[in-house]
Amino acid sequence: MSTVYLGLGTNLGDRKQNLTQALELLSQHMVIENVSSVYETEPVGFEEQPLFLNAVCRVTTQLKPEQLLRLAKKIEAELGRKPGPPNAPRPLDIDILLYGKQVISTQDLIVPHPRLAERAFVLVPLAEIAPDFIHPVSKKTVMQMLHELGAITGVTKWAEAEDIFRRRDVRSIR
Repeated sequence: MSTVYLGLGTNLGDRKQNLTQALELLSQHMVIENVSSVYETEPVGFEEQPLFLNAVCRVTTQLKPEQLLRLAKKIEAELGRKPGPPNAPRPLDIDILLYGKQVISTQDLIVPHPRLAERAFVLVPLAEIAPDFIHPVSKKTVMQMLHELGAITGVTKWAEAEDIFRRRDVRSIR
């Protein structure tokens, strides 16, 4: 079993329901151990689009990284994501942020996520559930990376984890 951190984002349709459905579908294939609060965030890159809801979850899985990527893309498609340009509006985005301590670089997958340390909308929820996790490349903790961003703007707590995901078999939800 591997411990993996996934980033979830949505800015089209019923954003709260999109996150709830994504977590429910993921839970059919792995154990969701922890889910961060939900944050409303400003778009990055293409800024003329609706605000996002973002969360991070920690899961344990037997899926290999490439299998997990295929599952993430399948769930995104099930919830209405269509192929499009990077940073475009979408009903769901699932990113593999960290896959244990592994460093993976293939044509289809780079882990740790290459822009993890630059994105407050990922680091804020990740720091909530894994502040002391050490990035396998930079050797910095998640909290150190978050502090290095400086003043955080455009990331506002929107809901508690329990508002998007309630399961009896979840080990701990903050």
